[in-house]
Amino acid sequence: MGELGEKNIAYELKNSNMPMYVLHDVTLEIDDLSAQIDYIVVTRKRTFIIECKNLIGNIEIDSQGNFVRRYNFKGRYIKEGIYSPITQNQRHLDVIKRIKKDSKSNIITKMLVEKFFDENYKSIVVLANPKTYLNYKFAKKEVKNKVLRADQLIDFIKKSNADSDLQASNDEDLKRRAESFLNLHRGNKPSFLKKYRELLEEFNSCKSESMDLNNSMDVNNASIDIKNVDNEDNTNININIQKSNKSNINEGTNRAYKDASINVSKNKEINFETNNVDNEELIKKLKLFRLQISRAENAKPYFIFSDKQMMGLINRMPKNKVELKEVSGFGDIKIEKYGDALLKIINE
Repeated sequence: MGELGEKNIAYELKNSNMPMYVLHDVTLEIDDLSAQIDYIVVTRKRTFIIECKNLIGNIEIDSQGNFVRRYNFKGRYIKEGIYSPITQNQRHLDVIKRIKKDSKSNIITKMLVEKFFDENYKSIVVLANPKTYLNYKFAKKEVKNKVLRADQLIDFIKKSNADSDLQASNDEDLKRRAESFLNLHRGNKPSFLKKYRELLEEFNSCKSESMDLNNSMDVNNASIDIKNVDNEDNTNININIQKSNKSNINEGTNRAYKDASINVSKNKEINFETNNVDNEELIKKLKLFRLQISRAENAKPYFIFSDKQMMGLINRMPKNKVELKEVSGFGDIKIEKYGDALLKIINE
């Protein structure tokens, strides 16, 4: 769905009949800050930072700037809040501003960047799904000016440039401005699985079994903090792992854990007995993946899947999406979003 949405935006930009440079999937970094930007569109006047959202359902924005998604799933009407893509894209702008200011050699030029930044750079959140209905009649004007549908994108860019008093760049300057971003790009955008493997290597390199909760990791090109997260029912789940095999935890095999027995008692204590220490390794992998996705989607980890659902995965060890759907808590939407990655992790 995400790639299809970005293709819709690419189509609009390609057929804009405007002189512009379009940079796709740009990763910018400075110190401990990073930004993974869907599109940077450099025009003769302004530069537009575009966040693409290809959401299922309709979007409502209230007077406080909160985003609410409504959709019908299997006859059920679902309403849920989502993380503000405006806030997400503002962080991208903050990284760009920081980079531009740090590139200047004296305080005067730094002040000029600060003063004219908002005039030169504009944030746009584009809802790329053509079936999405956007209701923002109660939203503030500054919010309305930052959220639009894909078919409104080019008209917005043209109007924004027409309203600007900035001097239009010639062809040489236009290319130079675009190349300045290209030169700042830090590698290709990693897939979830690739980034997950990098995180796993970092995790396994730690001497301690538990990670320092004040440490930071780079997840999906964004700096994050690792924190304790309660389960959705606000209870603590204790996992006791009894092993009869003392082999090194990294000496895993691909065999399924069908001999594992999971007993859940009334006090929510989970006893996990197995003859293979790979279950402990699999728990680490699933938790790392859950953390990565939660940070990428700006959601609580237990929204991705809970500890109970994770144990269901380990007990069932699904080989395909049909079997995955039989695990409690994994419906069509979760399977569509995370199914391929989860099956890869479980069966690798």
